[in-house]
Amino acid sequence: MRNLAILLGAATLALAGCGEGPLERGLSGAGIGAGVGAAGSALTGGSVLGGAAVGGIVGGAAGALTDEDTIDLDGGK
Repeated sequence: MRNLAILLGAATLALAGCGEGPLERGLSGAGIGAGVGAAGSALTGGSVLGGAAVGGIVGGAAGALTDEDTIDLDGGK
């Protein structure tokens, strides 16, 4: 379970840079986090809704708090 949490956190932080403004990054991070959290919970036999909620909160916060220049998925273009 701990490895799943670490993977969820890493994936959320890596993908939370999608979007130009904090709101866009927060929304994309929340969506990605909810999906990863739900999938992880389903695979481990936990509550899918609980995993989605936690993943959404963590992903949304990571996306909103991530600076656009911190994670550059556009390759500097």
